[in-house]
Amino acid sequence: MNDNSKDKILKLAISLHSNPGIYALLIGSGISRAAGVPTGWEIVLDLIRKVAAVKGESPEPDPEEWYKKCFGEAPDYSKLLDKLTSTSAEHAALLRLKIPTQAHKAIATLAKYGYIKMILTTNFDRLMEKALEEQGISPDVISTGDALKGAIPYVHSKCTLIKLHGDYTDTRIKNTFAELSHYSDELNALLDCIFDEFCLIVCGWSAEWDTALRNAILRCKNRRFPTYWLAKGMLTEEAQRIIQHRRAEVIPIDNADQFFTEFLDIRWDWYM
Repeated sequence: MNDNSKDKILKLAISLHSNPGIYALLIGSGISRAAGVPTGWEIVLDLIRKVAAVKGESPEPDPEEWYKKCFGEAPDYSKLLDKLTSTSAEHAALLRLKIPTQAHKAIATLAKYGYIKMILTTNFDRLMEKALEEQGISPDVISTGDALKGAIPYVHSKCTLIKLHGDYTDTRIKNTFAELSHYSDELNALLDCIFDEFCLIVCGWSAEWDTALRNAILRCKNRRFPTYWLAKGMLTEEAQRIIQHRRAEVIPIDNADQFFTEFLDIRWDWYM
């Protein structure tokens, strides 16, 4: 890590310590990678392969195209589960939960001390909830339209977790290109407030597939508050566009686990 990156990390630490609760954290599948949790689309492709195996066929080299030719429609998560399982218990068993990563645990520690109160995630696993609960925090979770309508205002919440693509126990999770292209008016209104009112930290999100989420960030014209983008490897064109729009500070990282655990090791009391 070069001196410029170290300076940015210290700058972020000072800002977070001096202004607890003003940063929203946006996390993607990169956070759960170390736990072996696949992305939503990877799960769809895996389910297609299972359906093909039941039929005694091979879907390779293009499982999606095989499914379209076989069933005359684009693959749908809920329908795929119905083809393979018959009960909600079987659904859950098909998507076995892992244990929280070091990144999840470090983020939960930041939430415990009030530094992070708003977490947005494109993941539908429950690793973030488990890590928060291990720290004694019961987050206010928004993963459906009904939950959004009944949620307490985030200003009154110790920690709000917004699962943008849903929860793995609900077959309405968003993972196809069509599903990721739009959000409800209510969710868009909430995101407009969040991206306008909060500083932002992004980690583990490529910005490549999530059209509706990209649009929500790009809609926000406010550049009053800083954005930090924790980048592993090359940035996608979509990510670069958002970074330019938000005038974000890019911090290269090796992986989320290492960054967040080392971030916790910073002597916060030096900056009081």
